[in-house]
Amino acid sequence: MNRPGPLSGCTLAVTAHRRADDLIASFERRGAKVLHAPTLQIVPAPDDQTLIEATRRVIANPPDDVVVTTAVGFRGWVEAADTAGLAADLLSTLEQSRLLARGPKARGAIRAAGLVEHWSARSETTAEVVEWLRDQGVSGRKIVVQLHGLSDPALMDALRSAGASVRGLEVYRWGPAPDPAAVERVIGQICAGAVDAVVHTSAPGAQALLDAAVLAGQYDALVTALRTGRVLNACVGPVTAAPFQALGLEPLVPDRYRLGALIRIVTDRLTDDNARSIETAFGQLVIRGGAAVLDGEVLPLGPGPRAVLAALVAAGGDVVSRPDLLAVLPGAEDVHAVEVTVNRLRTAVGRPELVRTVVRRGYRLAVEPVGMTT
Repeated sequence: MNRPGPLSGCTLAVTAHRRADDLIASFERRGAKVLHAPTLQIVPAPDDQTLIEATRRVIANPPDDVVVTTAVGFRGWVEAADTAGLAADLLSTLEQSRLLARGPKARGAIRAAGLVEHWSARSETTAEVVEWLRDQGVSGRKIVVQLHGLSDPALMDALRSAGASVRGLEVYRWGPAPDPAAVERVIGQICAGAVDAVVHTSAPGAQALLDAAVLAGQYDALVTALRTGRVLNACVGPVTAAPFQALGLEPLVPDRYRLGALIRIVTDRLTDDNARSIETAFGQLVIRGGAAVLDGEVLPLGPGPRAVLAALVAAGGDVVSRPDLLAVLPGAEDVHAVEVTVNRLRTAVGRPELVRTVVRRGYRLAVEPVGMTT
């Protein structure tokens, strides 16, 4: 039997659209089951000709400063200019301007185009770029801002109020979720505790998840699941985390705002969760969102058997009464449902002796070596 990865038995939800394949592949290599439900999608600017005309105006009236907010947007701008035969003129124009990068990814796109940035924001926020410009003095300067999916008009207004002439340039925008039904299903699974972690890579995507929960009538349940920590809520950086922080939630954010760091911190946090694990007579048993892992073997479980097993793990080998187990079974009405669910659990686990019956008292996990009596 192949040894499982560190996330075997874990179920993760990914809300990203752009670069989702890389993120999903990384988690799947670690053994996770990934539910992909992009809450938004990136679409090109609605009118390519509008972008080309804006590019012609930039070339004809060169800016003093150009704010590059995203790598994908800057690359798309250069590619669109190239298609129209304007790339050489655009790059020559940009070479004479101060190029200000919102962060390392934008800086990398600038350098990939053969240009050199004048300055890059450490916080990876447009707000820091605007603050830097205002500190330098922008009165009378012409500034072009490459807009991204969730641009803040107030930031451009702040530059105008400081005396700058500001033009926005839209290369792409955020469109609706490609599969709203998939988003609604994932929200339901998050609320039900069938997901171990939900992972976000953009603020618009994070906000769109909350908005979708409102439409599905599950907003309160979603916020409760994220607030109580039943589901790990992870964001690539503080900008992405902002919609949750506005609600008083504190998502998990890596020290370095990169996908690799996000993957590592999610993996570390999930594999470091010892609260739902126990050493049994058949090896270590770990409870995950949609499954259990026993001695390295992933055991997919339905909601009922998983709820019973989680209660038995929490008891640490002590007896759990039938009424107490009935309480963790949603929709169950009598203790007969407990007996049926325990039988289903034993069948799914494949080791009936793992869950032992204690006459007239209830059930417990076998935590002593096989063959020992209690």
